[in-house]
Amino acid sequence: MATLLEAQLKIMPEMSELLHTRYRFLQMIDTLGPIGRRGLADQLAVAEREIRKETDLLREQGLIIADRSGMRISELGMEALEVLRPLVYEWSDLPILENQLTRILGIQKVIIVDGDLDEVPSIKSLLGMEAAKQLELAAKHSKIIAVTGGSTMAAIAESLAPSENLTGLNFIAARGGMGVEMRLQANTIVATFANHTDNQYRTLYLPEYLSDTAYQAMVQEPIVQEMIRLYDQTDVVIHGIGSALEMAVRRGSSEEVKQALLDNGAVSEAFGYYFDEQGNIVQRIRTVGIQLEQVNRCKSIIAVAGGKKKAKAILSYFKRGAKQSVLITDSAAAEEMLRLVQ
Repeated sequence: MATLLEAQLKIMPEMSELLHTRYRFLQMIDTLGPIGRRGLADQLAVAEREIRKETDLLREQGLIIADRSGMRISELGMEALEVLRPLVYEWSDLPILENQLTRILGIQKVIIVDGDLDEVPSIKSLLGMEAAKQLELAAKHSKIIAVTGGSTMAAIAESLAPSENLTGLNFIAARGGMGVEMRLQANTIVATFANHTDNQYRTLYLPEYLSDTAYQAMVQEPIVQEMIRLYDQTDVVIHGIGSALEMAVRRGSSEEVKQALLDNGAVSEAFGYYFDEQGNIVQRIRTVGIQLEQVNRCKSIIAVAGGKKKAKAILSYFKRGAKQSVLITDSAAAEEMLRLVQ
């Protein structure tokens, strides 16, 4: 026999879409608040008039509070989110999609958040929240956690707080510096991870590109030798997956290097390695940092990447990715991956 809720959805199928929309607004206010209407409209890529209409209703129901600082979720709103979270998840196709991709990629688990990071910037915060939950699970029996750089890793840091599982840890930078803004470098992000969870951290202040002579000299330094030993002992790695050409541009690579990547069919990048569509390494940056063989020996690996445009890169990387990986992505990337493999 159908439940009352299932019967209501049969009579009013539009109720599911409306509930999902309001749930998403409430979820974003919880994640980003205090936030103004315009900021929320930008983050959700929704017209400001729709934001005004829906947030007025949420405020009238006592689910959010609005003042000069912006909108934030109320205690009643947080209770509503907790009750609705499993319901909204089951209504979506996400559980089926997660199972399909887990089998296709051959990894431990796939976790999908609803949305498209390419279109809705706030999806990065949801990816960060899910990654923070996975880190708590993985860190329970771990000591050393290596973290790469990038905006997605920075979003994870913002979702972390002290907890019983996140104690006695040493966060280490998985790479040296890269030609990006300081706040997105691994050194800065590991410091934020550690500060938000009351743990220790180690940085690696070395340029990412090194000549053969410079590399051979650097690896003899005591501080570098110590970092290499830490990489050998790493329990958990948290990393992003980049599109090959995009990462080459971010690194300030020469036109010759970028052309070589194109000629060799490079699709994805992680840990300074460039991979083609079949997961073969087509180029590798000579640098001090965690190496792929060290990553593959870790107990737990958490990969985070979203947006439809990242689908090919994710598939490419996981042709070689370790089986003990957990992938956290969004529904746009997941659906595109499924389309590509089919």
